[in-house]
Amino acid sequence: MADQNPEKSAVYEDSNHAQQPISELSLPKKPKRNMYAIGCTILASMTSILLGYDTGVMSGATIYIQEELKISDVQIEILVGTINLYALFGAAVAGRTSDWIGRRYTIIFAAAIFFAGALLMGFANGYALLMVGRFVAGIGVGYAMMIAPVYSAEVSPTSSRGSLTSFPEVFINAGVLLGYVSNVVFSKLPTNLGWRFMLGFGAIPPIFLALGVLVMPESPRWLVMQGRLGDARKVLNKTSDSLEDAQMRLVDIKEAAGLPLDCNDDVVSVPKRSRGQDVWKELFLHPSPTVLHILLVGIGIHFFQQASGIDAVVLYSPRIFEKVGIKNVTDKLLVTIAVGFSKTIFTLVTTFLVDKVGRRVLLLTSSGGLVISLMSLSIGLTVIDHSHDVKVTWAIALCILTTMTSVAFFSMGMGPIVWVYCSEIFPLRLRAQGCGLGVAMNRLMSGVVLMSFISLYKHITIGGAFFLYTAIALTGWIFFYTLLPETQGRTLEDVEELFGTFFRWRSTSNEIKKKKIEGSSVGLQP
Repeated sequence: MADQNPEKSAVYEDSNHAQQPISELSLPKKPKRNMYAIGCTILASMTSILLGYDTGVMSGATIYIQEELKISDVQIEILVGTINLYALFGAAVAGRTSDWIGRRYTIIFAAAIFFAGALLMGFANGYALLMVGRFVAGIGVGYAMMIAPVYSAEVSPTSSRGSLTSFPEVFINAGVLLGYVSNVVFSKLPTNLGWRFMLGFGAIPPIFLALGVLVMPESPRWLVMQGRLGDARKVLNKTSDSLEDAQMRLVDIKEAAGLPLDCNDDVVSVPKRSRGQDVWKELFLHPSPTVLHILLVGIGIHFFQQASGIDAVVLYSPRIFEKVGIKNVTDKLLVTIAVGFSKTIFTLVTTFLVDKVGRRVLLLTSSGGLVISLMSLSIGLTVIDHSHDVKVTWAIALCILTTMTSVAFFSMGMGPIVWVYCSEIFPLRLRAQGCGLGVAMNRLMSGVVLMSFISLYKHITIGGAFFLYTAIALTGWIFFYTLLPETQGRTLEDVEELFGTFFRWRSTSNEIKKKKIEGSSVGLQP
């Protein structure tokens, strides 16, 4: 890797492709924020607003859909949850698509699909057409959830990659909040128009997204994979902290792509892979210990993010508030806005902290806080269930408070860090398909939670359902603590060396640090 290759560490390329010794460089200063990279990441991350809006708007739209179409709770579960199962198809093919046509055009493709799905839902005249619209929109969601963090990670400079790669989660939460606001605004319309406007309004964000992508550059790592070194160099010069940083990033990417380090032509031939077959073989048939560890973590972190039941809190929050005594529909929708606001604010806090305190600290704090919040919510709901219509004020207050703290703790770590971490750990050759697998697991578990929550709480009570989610969240905290190494401050090409020893990753990390110190000492000797 970059830190262990003396030849690569000893040189960098200047703008004229000449090589200069790194020892001649002045001591690095704290880099300024690269506004161009931030702008590109924001535009790419806007794809995530599509999922957020759908999640938020369905929490209120289902009230009016059920009223007009006279459908059962089971049909509501299917309507709400299946979009995540449909997203599996989008996520499964998005990696291949992005490797074929590029990250940039994949974002446009995702926006176009979701646009069509939103229009179908907005003009639906019955349950069947509404489900067709959910299917189309789900494909777009799968594409969007895979490509946004991948593009963000590949464009971002190392110094701010964590904060920039967390932007997709910021826009998911902004979309949730926008969906909640849309529910309140359009709830004033007649029932047959209100929910259609709520769903149809989702066609507007993709239009601005597609227009914004036109000014974005392509991912430099994808350009290198296509042999377009000249174009990649231009993008890296714009998105790096300095020209020296850009050249070192290019050297790392060339090594990961299997290109000679002394290859400096603008267009070169690259080793061909067999249409993705080698990638799947390396992931599943003959994985090395390193790849197996990465795959376990990449899929596991997405499993626990959704299996902890956060989507049940967000999407079915009106039912939680109804349980604690808020019966008026408008009041329930207004309270959900507070939930959306809480999610968005705490995600923004994480965006500023992730590159300062690291991924593990935020993830463990977040998941620990979520365990406590879900446990308290479970206790409050169970007390209310057994109160026999007697108003228990403290339990009501506890349920409202812990609904807010659940989404707050989730948003300060488990929400954004999962996307940051998963997009960092997969090697370049496996990144698109690896992240696609993570998204597939994410959407599968979200679909399972949303399609089973109402039936689950009818069988084991709503408090019992959240006790179950608490147990899963606690298991997730143990998983994060034992298997996830810290990736803060490393280039994407260097992260891979942290993996492969599973529960003994701390020893590996310490050995790497020791080698770095020894290497630095040797480099400083005259």
